[in-house]
Amino acid sequence: MVTDYSDVKAVLADRRSSVRNIPDPSRGDEGGEPLPGFFIAMDPPDQTRLRKMLSREFTPRRMEAMRPAVERITNKLIDEMLAHDGPVDLVQALALPLPSLVICELLGIPYERHDWFQEETVKFLRLDTTPEEAAETVASVMGYLGELTVSKMDDPGDDLISLLLNHVRSGDLTIPEVAGMAAFLLMAGHETTGNMISLGVYALLEHPDQLELLRQDPSLIPAAVEELLRFLDIIGNLPRYLTEDMELAGQTIPAGEIVMVAMDAANRDPKQFEDPNTLNIQRTDAKGHVAFGHGIHVCLGAPLARVELQSVIATLFTRIPTLKVAVPSEEIQVKTEAKIFGLKSLPVTW
Repeated sequence: MVTDYSDVKAVLADRRSSVRNIPDPSRGDEGGEPLPGFFIAMDPPDQTRLRKMLSREFTPRRMEAMRPAVERITNKLIDEMLAHDGPVDLVQALALPLPSLVICELLGIPYERHDWFQEETVKFLRLDTTPEEAAETVASVMGYLGELTVSKMDDPGDDLISLLLNHVRSGDLTIPEVAGMAAFLLMAGHETTGNMISLGVYALLEHPDQLELLRQDPSLIPAAVEELLRFLDIIGNLPRYLTEDMELAGQTIPAGEIVMVAMDAANRDPKQFEDPNTLNIQRTDAKGHVAFGHGIHVCLGAPLARVELQSVIATLFTRIPTLKVAVPSEEIQVKTEAKIFGLKSLPVTW
């Protein structure tokens, strides 16, 4: 296990660190052949080819153009929250549905399917899900997205799947690869961002001094999001398989070993971040965090996740300034049965 910030970045950036030969069905494979389109489980040149195709359409500029849609969906979900007298579970009312609905809009998937995708993603990421169950879940999602992708060949829209079909027409991508990339984006971008939303809101409510700084100066919201990404952790450890010997901190790790890089420890390395265990939204170096990874596998959806987190924090605390946690903090339960860390529920009132 590697915990030092500089060593974590070194491992993630090194081409000797492979994502192959790591049995984990949530990565789209069991250490054998990865699923079509699941470039997270591929090394170059396959990873490079697929990621390059997707990154042409999944640009920061395009993600920023999604902000009005994100804000519209956020406001709609908050409207539904306010229709209740409270308390309301923020996880189910806002945190999980928002990224699910946003990714559906981005990919051009009918809204009415988002509940099903949400259920399939939860099933897929459970720690007790067997490889067979994970494969069945992925096959179900990819089957639907494959049919949807084929239908868009004759009736394209302005969505991401339709744009990727241009690469199918040119012969650079296949239909199964597009369906696989869509399935990966859907599953990877939903549970991760959803958990960060609920954890981030809870962290701000538990640090009223930091929340007050935001209220006094909303221009701090982007910096606050970066600090929350550094301070909180949903991934834990990332595995890498060494294809060659590697020296780290004076130790030689032989080829064939699995190296776990501790993202949470790296983001709280006192050699990199001053007073790292304190939430400080005025921190100037927070953007150096590795919450989205590093190197060739750095999270492609990071710009969209930032837009979603910024929109939720700005809109939620503006529209419900008296928002507060409805139960004592010791009653807040965290997920222990899923690969992505988060809250089981977050009862709030106002």
